[in-house]
Amino acid sequence: MPESCCLQVSSDHIAVRLDRFLDDSLPEMTRSQIKRLIDEGAVTLDGVTSKAGVKLRGGETICVVLPEPVAASAQAEDIPLTVLYEDSALIVVDKPTDFVVHPAPGHQSGTLVNALLHHCQDLSGVGGELRPGIVHRLDKDTSGVMVATKDDCTHQHLAKQFKAHTIQRRYRALVHGLMPGAKGSIDQPIGRHPVHRKKMSTTARVNRHAVTHWRVLRHYEEDRLTLVDLLLETGRTHQIRVHLADMNYPVVGDPLYGGTNRAKAINDVTLRQMVSRLDRQFLHAWQLGFDHPNGEAMLFQAALPLELQGILDYLEEKYNFTATDLDVPSYAGPVETTLNENS
Repeated sequence: MPESCCLQVSSDHIAVRLDRFLDDSLPEMTRSQIKRLIDEGAVTLDGVTSKAGVKLRGGETICVVLPEPVAASAQAEDIPLTVLYEDSALIVVDKPTDFVVHPAPGHQSGTLVNALLHHCQDLSGVGGELRPGIVHRLDKDTSGVMVATKDDCTHQHLAKQFKAHTIQRRYRALVHGLMPGAKGSIDQPIGRHPVHRKKMSTTARVNRHAVTHWRVLRHYEEDRLTLVDLLLETGRTHQIRVHLADMNYPVVGDPLYGGTNRAKAINDVTLRQMVSRLDRQFLHAWQLGFDHPNGEAMLFQAALPLELQGILDYLEEKYNFTATDLDVPSYAGPVETTLNENS
């Protein structure tokens, strides 16, 4: 039998659309899933089916008939995984580059989901038949820490943290240009690019709130490169890549947002050759922190892959830097610089 849940509308949600209320109240479900439930009559407002855009008055009871999790149809594949942690509730892995997270057109096999299905026999089904256990994603050519869930309660528990922006997600990136100041934030909404459908944009008419906090670790002035640590407040598609490129600091090696074109301007021949051989963007999810369903605060880290570390080692030696201050940069204190169109 399908499960159902009933929600009481408080005075805080007066004049909020029905679909927006459900999006906030059911973090484990996507907006498209919520819209489908409303369109199919699986959502009632005080016992009556309603449209997605109806404005709430406060005090109503909303009941939702939840779809049953669908068994995964993706095939298990014996693909090696670097497991950082695993228990009965979840698994944390270090995703390599050139590894798609879940099956999609053009990538029906060889994905992280295929590997997880072979490694784990108990992934959750909330994410849909092709995304068992997946609560967040990394781009194909972005490496680093990812978590997947093994049961629906854990899936919902983590989904709420992602929606509330309490998950700690930190990245390392090497970008073209010398970013100003020591730290700051980029607060620009992101949506699908109106012309280039594979790209995202901060100028899209349909967009979602997006905030990226950054802190400069190194300025490699002669080569006009900046090593930066980034903390995500939100997690939109291509968020870091779009935010940085939009401010004219594209990620090194990023073919979609200008990072490969800028590489031609690097004067250091050796460095230029190293970057040109980099078949990925210099972006790595090095730290992930969240609360386990058992209440324990968990924090995981993944070292830079060799292809990125090699470039960093070359730059550190060239500029006579030491790596002692590259471990855990702090975001405490006031934001000093907020990048905008005039940066």
